[in-house]
Parts: sequence; structure tokens; C-alpha cells
Amino acid sequence: MNRIFLVFALTFLGLPVFSQDSLQVAAADTTKVTVSSLWDTLKYDGQSVYGGVLHVYSAPGRWKHDDWGTLGSLTVTTAMIYLGDEPIGEYFLDQGTQAPDLLKEGAFYFGKPLYNYTITAGIYTFGLLTRNQKIRETGVLLVTSATAGGLLQTFLKNAVGRARPGTGKSPASFKPFSKEPGDHSFPSGHTILSFTTAYAISKQFKSPWVKGGIWALGMVTPISRMWEGAHWASDVAVGVMISVLTVESVDKYLKSKRNFDPIAAKKKISWNLNMGKQTIGIVGVF
Repeated sequence: MNRIFLVFALTFLGLPVFSQDSLQVAAADTTKVTVSSLWDTLKYDGQSVYGGVLHVYSAPGRWKHDDWGTLGSLTVTTAMIYLGDEPIGEYFLDQGTQAPDLLKEGAFYFGKPLYNYTITAGIYTFGLLTRNQKIRETGVLLVTSATAGGLLQTFLKNAVGRARPGTGKSPASFKPFSKEPGDHSFPSGHTILSFTTAYAISKQFKSPWVKGGIWALGMVTPISRMWEGAHWASDVAVGVMISVLTVESVDKYLKSKRNFDPIAAKKKISWNLNMGKQTIGIVGVF
């Protein structure tokens, strides 16, 4: 284990036991911290992703009164949207006939797992290889949030078994654990991946205008799914909610529990008082 010794020594020569009247400061003994290897960094970030995913799934166990109140509010909001699923769906289907095909195609691929994970992994890899800590942290946030949200939506799609609008069935048609793609409407997976990416990136900016612009781009995919009749409005709404809650949970975990320098993360300073002939040394061990 590497150690850094910061020694601030005061030599008291004005004490009666010593015959001189000058004050001297001993030089500090400093050992430089070596830069963590690429492999060490990758391992540490992998642990951060794993811990972040677990943090998201265990979050309900840490919720307090206000958190449950928020969940209740979101549930009521979803129920209200659910009641309007059919007219809202008809409206967006009509609008979809006028939307540019290029826009719809791009929005579809942005929320598709293969392409979305390529983007998030690419951002992380760039930050890792260039040693850009800010981009690397953003990459870890993206990968962790996409993983947590992606796994959750896969489970919910199968467990809920809600019929897609394109099947001709009503919004109230459910067939739990159906293997048919037409019964995997809730929640919108494209929405979760696309808006998770947009929301995570927006957290790196302070300007509300920049944030709003990124959110707007992230909403193109959810809207395009309704243009195509692939999802009900409530599917999309819940997808956005899951995205925001997931990113916020992961971001809180990474900022409070992780240090993105694998070596520095292991260092905790402890101070010791060392005394010797004509010296008093304060040693900080990391």
C-alpha cells in the first residue's frame, strides 16, 4: 500500500534544554502518488457501476415519508394519463403521418439498446483513455443508469404484459409474462434509454436553457414511439419517470460513495504526533 507522508516538523531550539534561540522548520518528507493504471481505473469504475445498480434497486428500503409521497404523486399522474391513453394515442398517430421519416428513424435508433449503449460506452471510453475525469464520471453515470433502467424495463415489460396500441387492443389489455412482442408495451424501453441518456448528460450543465434543450432532444424518441403507435402515453410517461429517478439515484450514489481516482479513493488521512530530539513532527498517513 502506497503511503504519503506529509511531515510538518517544528524544531524548538528556544527551550531551556537547548542552548540556541532560533526557530527551524524541518523539511517535509513527501512521497508522490503514482497515477493509477488503466486496468485499476477500469476495475474501480466497474465496481462503481455494480454498486450503483444495487443502490437503485435497494432504494425503496431507504425511502422516507417524502419519498413515498412522491411515489404516490407519480402514481396519480400516471393514472390520469392512463385515462386519456386512447385519445392521446389517436392524436399522436395522426401527427406521426406528418413527421419526417428521417427524424422518426433517428429517434428509433437512439433508443435502441445496441445503439444507445454504443453511445454511452463510447463516452465512457473516451473519458477513460484521455484521462478526462469529468467525461469519465459522466460515462459511468450513463452506463450505470442505462444498465439499471434497462434491466428494470425488461422485467416490467414481461411481467406486466400490456398490449401495444398497434395490436388494436385497448389500453386495459394485459397478458402478464406473455412472450409476444405486441404485449410488451409497458413501460417504453426506448423512452427509458433515450431520456436516461439525455437527463444524465444534462446534469453536467448548470444553465436551465441548456438542460431544457437536452431534455427536448431526449423527448424526441418517446414522442416518435407514439407517432408509430408502439406505445401508449402512459407507457412513455412512466419511462420518463423511471429515467429521472434512476439517474438521480445513481448520481447521488456516485457523488457520496465513490471517488473516481482508484488510488485516492483508498486513502484516508490519519494524523500522528512524532517526537524526537529537538523536533516535534506531525505525520499525515493517507
